[in-house]
Amino acid sequence: MSFLRFVMLLSLVVWIGGLIFFAFVLAPTAFSIPEILPNTHLAGNVVGRALTKLHWIAIFSGVIFLASSLLHSRFTDGTAHVFAARHILLCMMLALTLISQFGIIPRMDVLRASLGDVRAAPIDNPERVRFDALHVWSTRVEGAVLLLGLVVVYLTAQPLGLR
Repeated sequence: MSFLRFVMLLSLVVWIGGLIFFAFVLAPTAFSIPEILPNTHLAGNVVGRALTKLHWIAIFSGVIFLASSLLHSRFTDGTAHVFAARHILLCMMLALTLISQFGIIPRMDVLRASLGDVRAAPIDNPERVRFDALHVWSTRVEGAVLLLGLVVVYLTAQPLGLR
């Protein structure tokens, strides 16, 4: 059973660690070092591709977590506890990640392609306004996934009776 708990925690560490790295290291760095990425369009392309890869890591990690957590519960308690808080929260994390990957990001990509360098477009340009609104939603969704993930880490790290 300890191996299943290890897999559960590892999958969460990979997902949440990736989110933290993306939000606090990769994205800010990509937009702040002009010697490496001389304009925001290139930085946006790098960040967009990294986010897509992060989403696929998240989806894979989420499925691994759910499978190992359900098995762990089944082996230790005799029932899978499908509606345990950690499972519900993780399903919410997966849903938000899927919304971002297949709903928000593709629309942002289309707008970025039509605008070119987004920051060069006038602030009142309708496409820029839509892009900025989608960016706000993307940031909110990723922030919500991070917060939910931290709660899932806490619940998963607790002794068996508190989850």
